[in-house]
Amino acid sequence: MEHHADVDAYLAASELWPEEARALCEVLRGCGLEETIKWGKPTYVHDGANVLIVQEFKDFLALMFTKGALLDDPEGVLHSQGEHTRSALRMQFTSVEEVTSRAAVIADYVDRAVAVEDAGLEVGPAPEPDLPEELRERLASDPELSEAFDDLTPGRRRSWAIHIGDAKKPETRVSRVDKAVPRIRAGKGHNER
Repeated sequence: MEHHADVDAYLAASELWPEEARALCEVLRGCGLEETIKWGKPTYVHDGANVLIVQEFKDFLALMFTKGALLDDPEGVLHSQGEHTRSALRMQFTSVEEVTSRAAVIADYVDRAVAVEDAGLEVGPAPEPDLPEELRERLASDPELSEAFDDLTPGRRRSWAIHIGDAKKPETRVSRVDKAVPRIRAGKGHNER
């Protein structure tokens, strides 16, 4: 695969895991995917679909499989991104030796990810979360807000339910609802500005 200049620039500027990222990208360059930069990170694409993203975290370098939940994991190397992540799973690395010793496993999992794309498989929609009581009450008392909330995408509704519901104290949940109202009316999810 031809090296993508933007990925080379990313690797040259890496400060967290430069050698590990370079080794991982070399393995991925042998897997037949298109290499690019998306979201500021090396991303590997198959037939227009994002398949893999290289992510640098403080404690490890990650290879995120965008539809990792649909992959078999016979080696037990895929990790969840977090409790609210449904689709993406990642491999984690902390040394060049770890990357190079697992090159065959990486290539095998890339093949599995490409097969998922070729088969047209999709992760189903997330179930609608239970709305926190404080949000339900506000929506029930404000029909315009309720309509604006219903007009949000499922992911945006989910983001508000999780953000508000994660607060332990009722007064914090009420405060979060108060702060959410103008953004819900503007059609925004919790993570959008």
